[in-house]
Amino acid sequence: MVKKHIHITSRRGFLAGASALLASPAIAQYIPGDPLRPAPEAEPDVRRNISGFRALDWQPYFSNTNNGAILVDTVSRALHYWSDDQRVYKLYPSSVPLTEELTRRGRTSVIRKVEGPSWSPTPSMKKRNPEWPDYIPPGPDNPLGTHALYLSWKYYRIHGTHDTRKIGRRSSNGCIGLFNEDIAELFSMAKVGTQVLLI
Repeated sequence: MVKKHIHITSRRGFLAGASALLASPAIAQYIPGDPLRPAPEAEPDVRRNISGFRALDWQPYFSNTNNGAILVDTVSRALHYWSDDQRVYKLYPSSVPLTEELTRRGRTSVIRKVEGPSWSPTPSMKKRNPEWPDYIPPGPDNPLGTHALYLSWKYYRIHGTHDTRKIGRRSSNGCIGLFNEDIAELFSMAKVGTQVLLI
């Protein structure tokens, strides 16, 4: 019975994904070598990690939780959040940068919060992909999803994604992606000034 349920779920997921791919504009489709969009599941170098997460304590990573604290583990592809008073702890699966060269580690903080963000490629993205549009307004084609937390590092954000295939993968140009429902929840708790550490 369980096997039948899994089969039905995966078939529905496949049909929904195929329909979405056929109905979506060209920018939402997979292009080989395009770091903005993930490779199909069949690609051998694409690995997903949405299981095996473990809860962590904040003390090894932060001296305090003033304004809240966010830890992004790029190895386990998970984002951890602790509230200022440590009463709330959340653990979310995330997407992480596609390559080591695009991965930045260290301490930063949230400097701006935007609901319904717009998106523009960075100069280096545009150089690599001149065919990309210069601007995408908020909406279902926007790579930043429904909410974005802008970090003090230029061009780096924690944001949502409408392309749920990205979560649990190395699939971004440097940003950290969450399911839209997860970024909406994190957005409601994080503040301007929330500490962020990427490891």
